[in-house]
Amino acid sequence: MAAWKQGLRRVLYPAYEARVVRRLPPERIPHHVGVMLDGNRRWARSVGADTAHGHRAGAANIEPLLGWCEEIGVEVVTLWLLSTDNLNRPSEELTDLLGIIGDVVESLAAQGRWRINPVGALDLLPSPVAERLKAAAESTREVDGIWVNVAVGYGGRREIADAVRSLLHEHAGRGTTLEELAEVLDVEHIAEHLYTKGQPDPDLVIRTSGEQRLGGFLLWQSAQSEFYFCEAYWPDFRKVDFLRAVRAYAARERRFGA
Repeated sequence: MAAWKQGLRRVLYPAYEARVVRRLPPERIPHHVGVMLDGNRRWARSVGADTAHGHRAGAANIEPLLGWCEEIGVEVVTLWLLSTDNLNRPSEELTDLLGIIGDVVESLAAQGRWRINPVGALDLLPSPVAERLKAAAESTREVDGIWVNVAVGYGGRREIADAVRSLLHEHAGRGTTLEELAEVLDVEHIAEHLYTKGQPDPDLVIRTSGEQRLGGFLLWQSAQSEFYFCEAYWPDFRKVDFLRAVRAYAARERRFGA
């Protein structure tokens, strides 16, 4: 019976997905989609596997996601792969996870389809991992495709603190006094020093695994974003789930904070 149901899904889902894509209003496609890839460890437990297997299954689902985004015209995707809090995980799990992240980022870069942009406190990462991320960014610098922000060692509060620190250093170099800076400082000055500077803020933020909280993801940039929470663990997140999230976004009346 289970095999029969799976076969039916393989037949019906592509037709359903194609119909959803056709009905998406082009003017309501999100320009920037943020994704919190949550649930790898719980997925692994649910199938009786170890944590590393869950992370590898999650990594394998990233390339399909980027393909779905390409198909509908998304321009920027931000993937939260590792938070600053995750850096406190047991050393064995963290070592495995960082290796998997390095592998998947290098694989994405090798495709030559997407521009890779690491965002996060790379100085908190082991040097070999940070160098792998930087090399992926450099090798795709001229790629004319979706801009893929890979958030590794990322925390929203840390990003804002880093932005303010960068702003202060910049103005100190110019000889600006604190009093002079205080007179002119506004939100745009800080935005210009965020990890995602020069990019549009996310229109849609998706979190998998059923959790309904941001946990520090793009705190500054998501002030006017629409949120979609999906019950599926990240390794089980399918194209139909993605399209339902985009369809829900397209159906909303955006109020931009009002």
